[in-house]
Parts: sequence; C-alpha cells; structure tokens
Amino acid sequence: MKMVGSQKHRAEEEAQETCAPRFQRKTLTAPAPFADETSCQCRAPHEKLTIAQARLGTPVDRPVRVYADGIFDLFHSGHARALMQAKTLFPNSYLLVGVCSDDLTHKFKGFTVMNETERYEALRHCRYVDEVIRDAPWTLTPEFLEKHKIDFVAHDDIPYSSAGSDDVYKHIKEAATCRSAWSCRAFPAGFLFPLCSGMFVPTQRTEGISTSDIITRIVRDYDVYARRNLQRGYTAKELNVSFINEKKYRFQNQVDKMKEKVKNVEEKSKEFVNKVEEKSHDLIQKWEEKSREFIGNFLELFGPDGALLSITYEPTPGTTSNTESSCSLFPRGEMSRSDSEYSA
Repeated sequence: MKMVGSQKHRAEEEAQETCAPRFQRKTLTAPAPFADETSCQCRAPHEKLTIAQARLGTPVDRPVRVYADGIFDLFHSGHARALMQAKTLFPNSYLLVGVCSDDLTHKFKGFTVMNETERYEALRHCRYVDEVIRDAPWTLTPEFLEKHKIDFVAHDDIPYSSAGSDDVYKHIKEAATCRSAWSCRAFPAGFLFPLCSGMFVPTQRTEGISTSDIITRIVRDYDVYARRNLQRGYTAKELNVSFINEKKYRFQNQVDKMKEKVKNVEEKSKEFVNKVEEKSHDLIQKWEEKSREFIGNFLELFGPDGALLSITYEPTPGTTSNTESSCSLFPRGEMSRSDSEYSA
C-alpha cells in the first residue's frame, strides 16, 4: 500500500511539474504564448471551482483559469480595461484570451481593419494576457471549455446577439443558476462537464471608446486623414483616392502651408512690435530718470542755495575782491535789481 501511495504521489508531482510552464508566466519580458504552440499537455487533476472558492485564492497548487474572448479589432483602452478586470477577478488568475479568426468574424460580424495575425499579436503584447487562443469558437462548447480547463468565462453582461442567437453567452449565464450539470438543460445535449455552479463572471464596459467609434471618426474625417497620409508620402493608389481628389487634397495642403507661413510671419511681427515697445518703454524710463538727475544737478549748482552762488558771494578771508566791493555799494540784506531778477 505504501508503494502504491508513493507512486501516486510521484505521479501527481510530475503532473504539476509538467503544468507549471503552462500556468505560470514568470516575466513580462516576452509576449504571451499561443495555446497551440505550448508543449505542455495538462495532466494534473482539475477540479471545478466555485466563485467563492476562487475569491479565496484557492487552490494553492494552480491558478484560477479565466477565459475572455472577442474580436479585438483596433485594440484600444476599452479592450485592455476589460482584460484587466478579467485578470483581477480572483487573487490568483491565469487569463486565457480567445481571438476569433477572420473567417468567423467576417461571417458573423463584418469586415475588420486588422487581420487575424495582427489581432493575435496585439493581444500577445497586452500585460494582462497569459495565453492567446487563436481561431477561438464563436459560441463556447463543452469540448472547448474542457480542453482548456476553463474555470470561469468573463465578459460584459450586455446580451451579444449574433449567429442567430439573442445572446451567444446565454447558455453560460443560465448555467449559473443550475446546481447539477447532469440536470442542466441550458447546455447542448450530451454536455456532462460539471460547470453549472456559476461559471459566468461579468465585467464592465468602458463607455466612450469602442472599435466602432474609432472607425466612425475616421469615416467622418476621411478628407483630413487622406490629406494627412498624402503629406506623409502615401500614393493616391494606396489610399484609393481618385485623380481629381488627389489634386484637390494637394492644393488644400499647399493652401494650408501658405496659411501657416502667414500665421508665422504675423506671430513674428507681433513679437518684434512687442520687443520694440518694451525697448521704447525702457528708453523713455531711462530718459526720465536721467532728466530728473540732470535737473537736480543743475539746481544744486545754479539754484538760490546753489554752490556757485556761495562761491561768488563768499570771498576768501583777508582778501578784497571786486565782487565784495560791488556788494558793499548796497546796504546789508539788499541786492541789486539784476541780482533780484536773477534770483527770481
């Protein structure tokens, strides 16, 4: 019995070792792997989890495998936010993202801007994605869920009508109310995989951003973007622009260039005028300061109490000057008419 127990324990350890590369993405230095290129085929026991168990972070021996799918055309922040929500639903999650092929998408939804290879690569380089499943099914099947050992499906709760169905996730959502897979009629006939304890987990859409909104902007401002790409070197043939429209766009580009030049000249002229005004103001201010200084110096020298008069009317002691003799002709305190006029 001990031999059998040790062999069983060794087999479980080997199974966990073989699954480790598949379930753990150790770094963000490389893109997420494709599911069909991983060499590991999981042999570890995969017991069904409830949402309550997953939110507690159990089981410790493996992460909770969450699946999200979509078209992901013109990958934008709304896509990234949805994947972030799916990745962070549980403490220990491994996010698998299914991307539908061009054939399926064109058949059920419409033409895409990016081809399937570009869309696959965009998802591989999103930080929240652990694994990308190429050519994902439009409607999830029991076989697909069992093959990839999916615990929960994450998507917004808005009904997604397509392929003749009011909601392609309806059977996953209705399964959340079932208690036994054996009695669940929400799944197709023959579906016996125990998934009915609550498998669908809703995420929230990001308002104001979507692939359709981005395409609408481009279509609305088509002329602007056509002119932009012509300026960047694309040919009219590459842009599917007629000869007449090409000439019209190029003429509009030339007009815009002329407007830009005129605008630049006006701005430079305004700058020059502002500089001249600033310099003129500085010159006037300096002139006023110098004028005040000159007048002050003049008054100090030639005013009633100026230094020049004190030199003229106060001779050196012991000497008699012509000025003193002339001043003696008048009584003390009186001045000649010319002096009084001068002082006035």
